Amino acid sequence: MKSTWRITALVTALAATALAAVAGTASAAPAAGTSAQATTIRIWADGNRKAAVERVAGAWARSRGVNVDVVLKEFGDIRTNLSTVTSDAAPDVIVGAHDWTGELAAGGLVVPLTPKKTVSAAFPKYTLDSFSYGTGVKRLYGAPVAVENIGLVVNTKLAHVPTSFADLEKQALNFKKKKSGNLALAVPQGANGDAYHMYPFFSGLGGYIFGLTARGTVNPKNIGVANPTFLRNAPLIDKWIKEGLINSKVDYDTAKNAFLKKQAAFWITGPWESNSLADSGLKYKIVQLPRILPKYRSAPFLGVQGFMVTKFAGQHGVASLAKDLVGSYMMGTGAQVTLAAANGRYPANVNAGRRVTDGVLKQFGAASQGGVPMPNIPQMASVWSELGGAWVKSTKGSGATPAKRSFSVAARNIANKIG
Repeated sequence: MKSTWRITALVTALAATALAAVAGTASAAPAAGTSAQATTIRIWADGNRKAAVERVAGAWARSRGVNVDVVLKEFGDIRTNLSTVTSDAAPDVIVGAHDWTGELAAGGLVVPLTPKKTVSAAFPKYTLDSFSYGTGVKRLYGAPVAVENIGLVVNTKLAHVPTSFADLEKQALNFKKKKSGNLALAVPQGANGDAYHMYPFFSGLGGYIFGLTARGTVNPKNIGVANPTFLRNAPLIDKWIKEGLINSKVDYDTAKNAFLKKQAAFWITGPWESNSLADSGLKYKIVQLPRILPKYRSAPFLGVQGFMVTKFAGQHGVASLAKDLVGSYMMGTGAQVTLAAANGRYPANVNAGRRVTDGVLKQFGAASQGGVPMPNIPQMASVWSELGGAWVKSTKGSGATPAKRSFSVAARNIANKIG
């Protein structure tokens, strides 16, 4: 069911005209693209973000003398429905994930943004890169708003924060031996695998998904799933499964329940579990997984969420307004502080990040250091099941496939799918 919320203009067209005459400045007049009648910007947002989008977009709308219509959509439907919606029902702006960028930009469904340099300067390069796309010159297609990533949650009553991976390994295995049913490391996989939650182990062994071209764009021809460095370090995975450190039979619910029931001292999860942690009554600390090898950070995948302007904004005659909302206002410190507080995600804007007071968010933010944005090119769709499957085959316990073999097969399969 569609749920809409409309922010009406503060003044009628007559009052707006009078206000502009009194103020005598450009700032008091509607932005370019508005008319004498109140203009409406339609935004598609999911349930987790709708209230925050209404609040932030509402403040912008009042300053512009326009309306905002925030339409509730399932998050995944935002991407799929954008290619089939009719123009009269289409959004001008969408909330989206950065890894949609390649597909939507290649399909002409979203348009480039050109924020001022002073605005862009408040963002780490990787957040801007995550919403950038181009086979030649990269262009920015989205305003990064929030960053999410996984971290290592440590129950500090059951273990101390590990000082190294070897320390983590020792503590986790000793805890597992204490009682039947204990897990060494609560990291979720399950029957279909979970390449996302396993990524810190993958990067920590020298693995990567795609390399970059000389221009800095993602290169789907450079597949790093079975690169020589990773294969040289892959026998460590065989060691972990033999000693019982990780096991692919542990799915998401099993991992979560084990940690919350004190049957695991270490849990790999993200900020979406902040409420579960807060309600648990446990004493915990969130850090990045320690380096497995000195040369490689055990960096997590980063998911960057933000806003994009659709091609329909031009058809509706509101392109300038939509770009102002997304490429200027939504990238501002104040808007990002509000969105972060409402959504429980760390803001992309570094100035907004300094204002975060929530302890859990700050810890997950620190655990994101050196993180790798999930590749935003369409070819990434060929990676997930193969990479997750390689982890399952390598860590399923009895009958596990040696890691070198399973990841080599996965790399070949990915290459064949991409063509």
